[in-house]
Amino acid sequence: MHKLEGDKVIYTFETEMKSVLTMKSGEEVLVETNDCFYQQIENEEQVLMEIDFDHINPATGPIYVEEAAPGDLLKVEILEINVADKGVAGVVPGEGILGDKAKKPIIRIIPIKDGYAHYKGLKIPIKPMIGVIGVAPGDEDGECPTETPWKHGGNMDTTDIAQGNTVYFPVRQKGALLALGDCHAIMGDGEICFTGLEVPASVKLRVSVIKDKNVTWPLIQTEDSTMVVASGYDVDNAIYNATDEAVKILSKVLDMEFEEAYLLASIAVHMKISQVVDPRKTIRSEIPHSIIATEKLLEKL
Repeated sequence: MHKLEGDKVIYTFETEMKSVLTMKSGEEVLVETNDCFYQQIENEEQVLMEIDFDHINPATGPIYVEEAAPGDLLKVEILEINVADKGVAGVVPGEGILGDKAKKPIIRIIPIKDGYAHYKGLKIPIKPMIGVIGVAPGDEDGECPTETPWKHGGNMDTTDIAQGNTVYFPVRQKGALLALGDCHAIMGDGEICFTGLEVPASVKLRVSVIKDKNVTWPLIQTEDSTMVVASGYDVDNAIYNATDEAVKILSKVLDMEFEEAYLLASIAVHMKISQVVDPRKTIRSEIPHSIIATEKLLEKL
């Protein structure tokens, strides 16, 4: 199994990036990731907005996958996510959905023990997830900072990018060039106040190439569904993009006219908010396996 240390990071997904690790399709890799602040927060007296914002949202990588080429899918199976024994969360006036009501900044360092985050006398079950994960963007999209989600993935902040699930990325550049970071021990859908419980983590992945299969936006395979993860300049635009991709996929894989697939989506596909605090907002559309299983869906793409 390959191993990638957390000191090899990028801050922008670019069309051309120098890889720090090369692997073959089907191999596994253990990736050490940093929290979104690059461990700059050491105590609760610090002022969040005074840290070095040139070192925010580091993504470990990129990883060159030998068989990956434009027009393929990169299949990333999340085998394990092991988080540190404490995480950081914070509030910044002006940030998040209720930023206009937040009058003072706060930082909280929250212990994690035996599968629980311990906050203000509460034991909150953790559900580790990957906030930033993506590949090199297409030439038409150009550079994408790691704080921003788009068609390449990036800062999707989606709670279903978790252990046991699989993410599929459209490959736009040779080798795919995968990178990841910004793990959370737990995060509510929406990430409404600007942070989840930000943690360094060790992530074990299996990375494979599916030849000649193409989508516009990343997909997530869970136990029960296939999700399209789409972003937009506002929530309405993100919903439009997620809906458009889901209906296109249903129309193609089920051999339906647009209107029939559109109707099916309205009665069976669920829209869920991923995050509303990044430079672009992210929505996921959930196609239940009762309609079509992920493997069959991919086969018919």
